[in-house]
Amino acid sequence: MRINTNVSSLIAQESNANTNSRIGSSLEKLSTGFRINKASDDASGLAIADKLRTQASGLNQAVSNGNSAVSLTQIADNAMAEQSNILDVIKQKLIQASTATTSLDGAGAIAKDISKLLDQIDNIGKTTSYNGTSLLQQSAGSKSASNTLTFQMGTLAADTIELGSGIAANASGMGMSAVQGATSAGAGTFGVASTGTAASAQGAARALLDDVDTSLTTLNGWRADVGSTQNQLESGIRNIMTQITNTKAAESVIRDVDYAQESANFNRQNIISQAGTYALSQANATAQNVLRLLQ
Repeated sequence: MRINTNVSSLIAQESNANTNSRIGSSLEKLSTGFRINKASDDASGLAIADKLRTQASGLNQAVSNGNSAVSLTQIADNAMAEQSNILDVIKQKLIQASTATTSLDGAGAIAKDISKLLDQIDNIGKTTSYNGTSLLQQSAGSKSASNTLTFQMGTLAADTIELGSGIAANASGMGMSAVQGATSAGAGTFGVASTGTAASAQGAARALLDDVDTSLTTLNGWRADVGSTQNQLESGIRNIMTQITNTKAAESVIRDVDYAQESANFNRQNIISQAGTYALSQANATAQNVLRLLQ
């Protein structure tokens, strides 16, 4: 019998150290709620879970982008809705100026009113913007057609939705240049001099009615494009939210701890630890038997 090296005690100590390490790992999982707290817990699982988490974060930002884009399209649509209302009023006033019961002076007053309404259409086109981006024309200083707006709606470069270019929601862009010219200061009454007749002014006003109808058709086309883009964005948001739910669920399966399973594992390791402590005490006690040989 040897007492200088207590092999049984060393084995028991090693087993206890391993068991305590597993208990510590189990407590860490139970306290954090994660099955994977460091790469050594599950290296491949960590890589997959981190990729899923990054994807979910990107999708969350895509939803935010989509909501901002919906707000943008609503601003553009509401602005064009007001322009459409103004065109309706202009049409009514032109019809009023076209009838024989309107005098030359009355037609002149109507022309001035129409001129102010056209200025407001231009003002709406100039000032309607979102975060500095002009929506109804190229820029505040340019009445040219708007640029294409691209909204990032996913984690890949190709995951985009576009609001096409071509919107020029101002008097000239809608085709109201003739009406604007006929009602501008110095143009007389619908292009008729003050020495003219009421009938000539009425005829000039009547000739402009078709321009308003054409402008309304053009404006409604732009509103339809904006509305369809908004529907596309809202559909995209709903789809992305479903992807987020599924992605987070997939990450949870890999990263999150199963409390029922881990609690059972902790209790098992705790019992093993207690048994190991008892075994260690017995291994140390065995060496005491050597003393009997020296009696």
